[in-house]
Amino acid sequence: MGATIPLHVTVNGEAHTSQVQPRLLLVHYLRDELGLTGTNIGCDTSNCGACTCHVDGESVKSCTLLAVQVDGAEITTIEGMGDVDSGLHPLQEAFSAEHGLQCGYCTPGMIMAAADLLARHEGDGPITEAEVRKGLEGNLCRCTGYQNIVNAVMAADEAGRGVPA
Repeated sequence: MGATIPLHVTVNGEAHTSQVQPRLLLVHYLRDELGLTGTNIGCDTSNCGACTCHVDGESVKSCTLLAVQVDGAEITTIEGMGDVDSGLHPLQEAFSAEHGLQCGYCTPGMIMAAADLLARHEGDGPITEAEVRKGLEGNLCRCTGYQNIVNAVMAADEAGRGVPA
């Protein structure tokens, strides 16, 4: 198994201390060690964005980071954004209302990227379609034509609900 390194992270508000192999990717730590399977593995090359989560408030593709690189960080996954029991995050609600998903595989990564995009939006007035399309260009969807995803992000922004919880 090899040598392990201690890892201390806060994931979705809960502190975790683990011993991990230095080569363990963050996506595998989240899924396999913590059971947070909403962070999907899509391509293993950082092209698709299905593994997007937030590390210290910024959107990252968790297949490009080693778990040990986030030691001491605060991580938010889709499970930390909201759920049926405690209430969906406004972006989750907007994706549902605007039909911004089909198979749902890319949806967690899209929502995490969109939350970061809306949190960083500095424009006057609502975010534009062009800004949403540019901001989400690192996330791929193989089912939709993207228009409903764009509509969902814009709807969440117009309602003033886009900033992560």
